Amino acid sequence: EVQLVESGGGLVQPGGSLRLSCTTSGFTVTSDVVNWVRQAPGKDLEWVSSIVGGRGNYPPSVQGRFTISRDNAKNTIYLQMNNLKPEDTAVYYCAKECQYSPGRTLQCTYRGQGTQVTVSS
Repeated sequence: EVQLVESGGGLVQPGGSLRLSCTTSGFTVTSDVVNWVRQAPGKDLEWVSSIVGGRGNYPPSVQGRFTISRDNAKNTIYLQMNNLKPEDTAVYYCAKECQYSPGRTLQCTYRGQGTQVTVSS
C-alpha cells in the first residue's frame, strides 16, 4: 500500500525558508516519480516539483527558490523552499501518479494528508 506522510510546514515571514519532508512506504523512491504539489484556498492543485532519476524539475514560479531531493536509504523526499513569498501560501502535498486532465486540472492518484505553509509578515 502506497503511503505518503508530509511534515515540516509552518508560518514563515516573506524571504524565509522551510524544509518539507515526505516519508514514503509501499514503493521505492528511486524507481518512481515523486512530486510535490500544492493547493491554495479556492485554487486548483498546482505542480511544484518532481524528482526523476535523481534530477529535480520545477515550474518557473519556484525555479531557483525550491530544491527537491531524496534520501534513498530513508525512502524520503524533501523540498527545500527558500526566499518564500506570500503567493507560496498553500497546503503542500507529496504525490504520485500525477497527470493533467483534458481540462488541464492536475490530478494525482496518491497524495498525503498535506502540510500547511503560510508565508506572512
